[in-house]
Amino acid sequence: MLVITQHRPKCIGCHACVEAAPDRWQMSVKDGKATLLHGEEKRGGVHFLRVHEMEYEANRKAAEACPVKIIHLKLI
Repeated sequence: MLVITQHRPKCIGCHACVEAAPDRWQMSVKDGKATLLHGEEKRGGVHFLRVHEMEYEANRKAAEACPVKIIHLKLI
């Protein structure tokens, strides 16, 4: 199991995560920030999602490409 966490308020809308993992990330038309598809919002604008670990590689690339380092992955 893989947990993806995003601190969305700090997103600068660079689109790098969408390019790396388009099945999991999308740009919001409302505010121009990246959205973790099917993610749940916790306090403070932090979004998280549990997915199958087979999504690790694409989302690792998304996290590494993020210039503000707001995407974090944890294998559980």
